[in-house]
Amino acid sequence: MIMMRQERRVVVTGMGAVSPNGIGRDAFWSACRDGVSGSGPISCFDPTEIPCKVAAEVRGFDVEAHLPPRARRYGLRVVAMGLAAAGEALEQAGLDPAALDSESRRRTGVVIGTGAGGIAFGEEQYEAWFREGYRKVSPYGVVATFVGMLSSEISMAFELRGMSHVVSTGCTSASDAMGYALQALRAGWADRIVTGGAEACIAPGIMAAFCRMGTMTTRNGDDPSRASRPFNRDRDGFVMGEGGWMLVFETLESARGRGAPVLAEVVGYGTTCDAYHRVRPEPTGEEAARAIGLALDDAGVTPEEIGYVNLHGTATELNDRIETKAVRLAFGDHADRLPTSALKSMIGHPQGACGAAGLVETIEAMRAGWLPPTINYESLDPACDLDIVPNEGRPAEIGAAVVNCIAFGSKNSALVVRKP
Repeated sequence: MIMMRQERRVVVTGMGAVSPNGIGRDAFWSACRDGVSGSGPISCFDPTEIPCKVAAEVRGFDVEAHLPPRARRYGLRVVAMGLAAAGEALEQAGLDPAALDSESRRRTGVVIGTGAGGIAFGEEQYEAWFREGYRKVSPYGVVATFVGMLSSEISMAFELRGMSHVVSTGCTSASDAMGYALQALRAGWADRIVTGGAEACIAPGIMAAFCRMGTMTTRNGDDPSRASRPFNRDRDGFVMGEGGWMLVFETLESARGRGAPVLAEVVGYGTTCDAYHRVRPEPTGEEAARAIGLALDDAGVTPEEIGYVNLHGTATELNDRIETKAVRLAFGDHADRLPTSALKSMIGHPQGACGAAGLVETIEAMRAGWLPPTINYESLDPACDLDIVPNEGRPAEIGAAVVNCIAFGSKNSALVVRKP
């Protein structure tokens, strides 16, 4: 007789955040709870030549303080933010990497999502080449701009010898990385995985390209904190964001064995492709809805059991309207009673890291019994008629929730979490 191995349950035991609206998990959640924006004037570079002058930068963050000495030669913000968030997540999980035995190190992996990795450093190297020539180009330009180095840096910093992978699927990168981590833990490839996302692409070249595409806001008025306006009728594009949000995913058996805190259970993941266009979502939202449906099926929950959806909500005209359609297709009549909100109204769009930011916020919302708001909401777009918890948060018991992401390249991903 063939014995089938029982699928292992996966929980979250630690979280960390380096965000434009708060450095550290508690500061991030406090800002999200209270509707605090992290958007402001661009200070990373001179934005004179581009029409967008606003970004959601992580201000007051000491990059070198969070880098090991060997990594300070190229000083990557994305690595520093990833390491800081991972360290905070490991601390909350009660995992001291220095105290792990050899087998525990081998059973602890790293699976991270990022869209652009070290692209800002890459832009600097091209500028050095064109302005000053060959000898001014850093040899670290090879490894520092390779997106796969992000998980390697975290694995090396904490001496974690399990799987070390980077998933790069555009804006769904972190969601797909966490979905991959979920499946790997279920399959028994590891006992715990540091997962999430980090991104640092507030850089002139990539922002110029987004501006040329017409997807970034040009709302550069007196109050940059109001520039990101998801689902608002007069939205005109996204605000570029950055940051790092990391979580420790762990098998329930491992967490119980260590007496670790269980913050939430990760129960479902779904992903699809519209196979439609490089940058525009398919107009009906059917595949985005199917990704949510697959995640619900994987979780074994009905649409009516979901009490909150953390939306992708980029503040681009098409994305917000099509995501609204997708939510209505996925949840049917329940969509009329389902609270949702758009975190990007507060932190801008951190590209490949946004799914991890959404999951950290969602788990904190579940634990606090509080729905975070969508800020900067002033006027209804009739095509975006969900309950987006406008401007002010409110109390609610959330037993299970969905984190939704949509990416360039026609990708869609959704995760389902529930209270432990």
